[in-house]
Amino acid sequence: MKKSLIVLAICLFAFIDASAQVEYKIVTSIESIVPNGLGRSRIISANDTKDYKEFTTTQTEEDNTRNKSKRDEIRVKGFDETKLLNFYNLGGIRFQNIAANDALITSKINTMIEEGWELAFVNSAVESESGKGDGKGIFITRYIFKRNKQ
Repeated sequence: MKKSLIVLAICLFAFIDASAQVEYKIVTSIESIVPNGLGRSRIISANDTKDYKEFTTTQTEEDNTRNKSKRDEIRVKGFDETKLLNFYNLGGIRFQNIAANDALITSKINTMIEEGWELAFVNSAVESESGKGDGKGIFITRYIFKRNKQ
Protein backbone atom coordinates (compact mmCIF):
# COMPACT_ATOMS: atom_id res chain seq x y z
CA MET A 1 0.00 0.00 0.00
CA LYS A 2 2.82 2.39 0.87
CA LYS A 3 4.49 1.72 -2.47
CA SER A 4 1.25 2.48 -4.31
CA LEU A 5 0.87 5.79 -2.47
CA ILE A 6 4.47 6.74 -3.21
CA VAL A 7 4.08 5.91 -6.92
CA LEU A 8 0.79 7.84 -7.02
CA ALA A 9 2.42 10.85 -5.33
CA ILE A 10 5.35 10.82 -7.76
CA CYS A 11 2.98 10.62 -10.74
CA LEU A 12 0.88 13.46 -9.35
CA PHE A 13 3.92 15.74 -8.85
CA ALA A 14 5.23 14.86 -12.32
CA PHE A 15 1.87 15.84 -13.82
CA ILE A 16 1.74 19.12 -11.89
CA ASP A 17 5.30 20.00 -12.92
CA ALA A 18 4.63 19.22 -16.60
CA SER A 19 1.53 21.41 -16.68
CA ALA A 20 3.24 24.37 -14.98
CA GLN A 21 4.79 25.79 -18.15
CA VAL A 22 4.72 29.56 -18.27
CA GLU A 23 4.50 32.02 -21.14
CA TYR A 24 5.56 35.66 -21.03
CA LYS A 25 4.32 38.78 -22.79
CA ILE A 26 5.88 42.24 -22.81
CA VAL A 27 3.90 45.45 -23.07
CA THR A 28 5.94 48.64 -23.56
CA SER A 29 4.93 52.22 -22.88
CA ILE A 30 6.96 54.97 -24.51
CA GLU A 31 6.30 58.49 -23.30
CA SER A 32 7.88 61.40 -25.12
CA ILE A 33 10.01 63.95 -23.31
CA VAL A 34 10.09 66.42 -26.17
CA PRO A 35 8.95 70.02 -25.60
CA ASN A 36 6.12 71.66 -27.54
CA GLY A 37 4.17 68.42 -27.98
CA LEU A 38 6.33 67.31 -30.90
CA GLY A 39 7.02 63.80 -29.61
CA ARG A 40 4.99 60.61 -29.95
CA SER A 41 3.87 58.52 -26.97
CA ARG A 42 2.38 55.02 -27.21
CA ILE A 43 1.64 51.70 -25.53
CA ILE A 44 2.93 48.88 -27.76
CA SER A 45 1.92 45.23 -27.47
CA ALA A 46 3.07 42.67 -30.07
CA ASN A 47 0.51 40.19 -31.38
CA ASP A 48 2.98 38.26 -33.56
CA THR A 49 5.59 35.93 -32.14
CA LYS A 50 9.15 35.47 -33.32
CA ASP A 51 11.78 32.81 -32.64
CA TYR A 52 14.99 34.62 -31.75
CA LYS A 53 16.99 31.60 -32.98
CA GLU A 54 16.06 32.44 -36.58
CA PHE A 55 17.93 35.74 -36.27
CA THR A 56 20.90 34.66 -34.16
CA THR A 57 24.38 33.71 -35.31
CA THR A 58 27.30 32.55 -33.23
CA GLN A 59 30.44 34.64 -33.51
CA THR A 60 33.86 33.06 -33.08
CA GLU A 61 37.42 34.21 -33.67
CA GLU A 62 37.73 31.95 -36.70
CA ASP A 63 34.33 32.77 -38.20
CA ASN A 64 33.24 36.33 -37.59
CA THR A 65 30.47 36.41 -40.21
CA ARG A 66 27.65 38.91 -39.98
CA ASN A 67 24.09 37.93 -39.28
CA LYS A 68 22.52 37.59 -42.72
CA SER A 69 18.96 38.14 -41.47
CA LYS A 70 17.07 40.92 -43.17
CA ARG A 71 15.54 43.58 -40.97
CA ASP A 72 12.17 43.10 -42.68
CA GLU A 73 12.10 39.49 -41.48
CA ILE A 74 12.70 40.55 -37.88
CA ARG A 75 10.05 43.28 -37.83
CA VAL A 76 6.71 42.49 -36.24
CA LYS A 77 3.79 43.80 -38.25
CA GLY A 78 1.02 42.54 -35.97
CA PHE A 79 0.86 44.73 -32.87
CA ASP A 80 -1.52 46.91 -30.90
CA GLU A 81 -0.69 50.60 -30.59
CA THR A 82 -2.48 52.76 -28.02
CA LYS A 83 -1.91 56.50 -28.24
CA LEU A 84 -0.70 58.29 -25.13
CA LEU A 85 -0.28 62.00 -24.48
CA ASN A 86 3.15 63.65 -24.41
CA PHE A 87 4.62 64.86 -21.12
CA TYR A 88 5.17 68.35 -22.54
CA ASN A 89 3.20 70.82 -24.61
CA LEU A 90 3.77 74.48 -25.47
CA GLY A 91 3.19 75.45 -21.83
CA GLY A 92 5.71 72.95 -20.44
CA ILE A 93 5.13 69.80 -18.46
CA ARG A 94 1.46 68.73 -18.40
CA PHE A 95 0.49 66.85 -15.24
CA GLN A 96 -2.97 66.25 -16.70
CA ASN A 97 -1.31 64.34 -19.57
CA ILE A 98 0.61 62.19 -17.09
CA ALA A 99 -2.63 61.39 -15.22
CA ALA A 100 -4.36 60.51 -18.51
CA ASN A 101 -1.47 58.20 -19.47
CA ASP A 102 -1.61 56.56 -16.04
CA ALA A 103 -5.33 55.86 -16.56
CA LEU A 104 -4.69 54.25 -19.97
CA ILE A 105 -1.75 52.17 -18.72
CA THR A 106 -3.80 51.06 -15.70
CA SER A 107 -6.61 50.03 -18.03
CA LYS A 108 -4.18 47.96 -20.13
CA ILE A 109 -2.73 46.27 -17.01
CA ASN A 110 -6.21 45.52 -15.63
CA THR A 111 -7.30 44.03 -18.97
CA MET A 112 -4.21 41.80 -19.08
CA ILE A 113 -4.94 40.59 -15.53
CA GLU A 114 -8.56 39.85 -16.50
CA GLU A 115 -7.17 37.74 -19.38
CA GLY A 116 -5.21 35.61 -16.91
CA TRP A 117 -1.85 37.40 -17.06
CA GLU A 118 0.10 38.28 -13.92
CA LEU A 119 2.35 41.35 -13.79
CA ALA A 120 5.73 39.78 -13.02
CA PHE A 121 8.30 42.57 -13.57
CA VAL A 122 8.46 46.25 -14.49
CA ASN A 123 11.60 47.87 -15.98
CA SER A 124 11.91 51.54 -16.86
CA ALA A 125 14.51 53.90 -18.22
CA VAL A 126 14.96 57.39 -19.61
CA GLU A 127 16.89 58.11 -22.79
CA SER A 128 18.07 61.63 -23.47
CA GLU A 129 20.82 63.34 -25.47
CA SER A 130 21.89 65.35 -22.41
CA GLY A 131 23.89 67.70 -24.58
CA LYS A 132 23.72 71.49 -24.69
CA GLY A 133 20.11 72.58 -25.11
CA ASP A 134 18.89 69.00 -24.78
CA GLY A 135 15.21 68.84 -25.47
CA LYS A 136 14.78 65.30 -26.68
CA GLY A 137 14.17 62.03 -24.96
CA ILE A 138 11.84 59.20 -24.08
CA PHE A 139 10.66 57.56 -20.91
CA ILE A 140 10.23 53.83 -21.60
CA THR A 141 8.64 51.24 -19.35
CA ARG A 142 8.40 47.52 -20.04
CA TYR A 143 5.69 45.57 -18.25
CA ILE A 144 6.49 41.85 -18.27
CA PHE A 145 3.49 39.60 -17.75
CA LYS A 146 3.36 35.84 -17.25
CA ARG A 147 0.69 33.16 -17.16
CA ASN A 148 0.42 29.40 -17.31
CA LYS A 149 0.31 28.12 -20.88
CA GLN A 150 -3.13 27.12 -22.00
